[in-house]
Amino acid sequence: MSDDTSRRPTFFRRTASWVGWGAALVAALAAGYLLRWGLTPAPLPSASPSGPAAPTEPAGEVWTCSMHPEVRLPKPGRCPKCPMALILASARPEQGHAAPRELVTSEQGKALMQIETAEVRRDFPAAEVRMVGKVEYDETRLAHIAARVPGRLDRLYVDYTGLPVRKGDHMVSLYSPELLSAQEELLQALRSVKNLAGSDAALVKQAAEATVTAVREKLRLWGLAPAQVAEIESRGKAEDHITIQAPIDGIVVDKNAVEGMYVDTGTRIYSVADLSHVWVKLDAYESDLMWIRYGQDVEFATVAYAGRVFRGTISFIDPVLNERTRTVKVRLDVPNADRLLKPGMFVKAVVRSLVAAGGRVMDPHLAGKWICPMHPSVVKDAAGSCDLCQMPLVRTESLGYVSVEPTEADKPLLIPASAPLVTGTRAVVYVEVPSRDRPTYEGREVRLGPRAGDWYLVQSGLRQGERVVTRGNFKIDSALQIEARPSMMSPEGGAAPPGHQHGSPPPALPPREAGPTPPATTPAHEHAHE
Repeated sequence: MSDDTSRRPTFFRRTASWVGWGAALVAALAAGYLLRWGLTPAPLPSASPSGPAAPTEPAGEVWTCSMHPEVRLPKPGRCPKCPMALILASARPEQGHAAPRELVTSEQGKALMQIETAEVRRDFPAAEVRMVGKVEYDETRLAHIAARVPGRLDRLYVDYTGLPVRKGDHMVSLYSPELLSAQEELLQALRSVKNLAGSDAALVKQAAEATVTAVREKLRLWGLAPAQVAEIESRGKAEDHITIQAPIDGIVVDKNAVEGMYVDTGTRIYSVADLSHVWVKLDAYESDLMWIRYGQDVEFATVAYAGRVFRGTISFIDPVLNERTRTVKVRLDVPNADRLLKPGMFVKAVVRSLVAAGGRVMDPHLAGKWICPMHPSVVKDAAGSCDLCQMPLVRTESLGYVSVEPTEADKPLLIPASAPLVTGTRAVVYVEVPSRDRPTYEGREVRLGPRAGDWYLVQSGLRQGERVVTRGNFKIDSALQIEARPSMMSPEGGAAPPGHQHGSPPPALPPREAGPTPPATTPAHEHAHE
């Protein structure tokens, strides 16, 4: 027991010595860090009857950071905690006379914060909507060759897909007993008309001529061209095979039959696409639908022809949204006389719209015009019918366009996109207060419309001619937030919102509940070292 008792003072002395050396080392490192960044270590407060000593400021000018007011340096520069420029602490005016949402500064402070403003104005901003898609067949120019009578395919003149054909080219040689019977019926009717040429029986002659007309029409409906029917009549003999011809110029894109195959009425044999006119189907995000209108001109480019710009017209906007991709299909009608655009090609397109108030679009080429709701290429100056489908034309204003003579009210109220501070639920702008002897900026909540390029449309909260801060607005907001006044993140003012704060000390631990203090124990290994 006596040995243990004698060893304890030595252990405590060594422990105190180690603690003293550690504290001195930490103090030296902290002083070196502060001197490196130009900070002066604060002197320790001395105990006095009057209380703790007040903090002292360096002599001369004091420069501080609007984000970290605890930083105080004797010369201008950058904040050591963030890259913001320091401002002169003595240049910061007292805010007692300012409104809760106002910040008053000096010309020097304004220059240091690099504040820039822009005028709130009315104009037609240009919005660019970029989309991607691919080339497809024009479904209105796609012809299907099908068997109109039952029979056997003895010959297919087109052996593979992709082969170009012209209208009237041979496609299929079909054997059909029904066609053979119809040809015999036609020849017999013709012989009857010829035999009754000198007869006085007018009713019989009319019946024979009606039979010839009916059989000719039946052969036409079964797919025979008028030239083929005339050839049968001139030959005077029925053929056991009939040739089916191409109905249009185009490319064979589908082949569904083989030689020797028996077909029924309606069996599809070929599909032919006319590629002189194609569709381009694009994917537009739902946020961009406001700037897309039926009848607009669209520019697009392909990978195959770099540097070449193609143009098309919006002919259809899908009324249903794809819930998986959050996009809407937009279809273009594109002329393709040189056959450069091939189905399956990927394209990148852009729509340029002049945005008007109320979600309308300004297009000088369509203002005050009449357009066909089925064929956007049919545009007229007056009311009438479509030349292609005979549907009545409609006014372009009914499709979301501005009238022929836009007024000042058609121009939306605009602010630069860099002016508002958007939190997700609110938008705050800082407005320059005119007629003040010192630069003054007032925070104001506004209701924004959609963004059009580098501009935001303003629904309410601003007036034409006011000036809003476009650069330095976050610094103004930070200064108000530090002073516990209404700001972007604190609409009602008061303490800053909870979250990570640079340079703030860790929260204090809650006081321990009252209770017996556990006895101090000495680890057994410490005695071993002694």
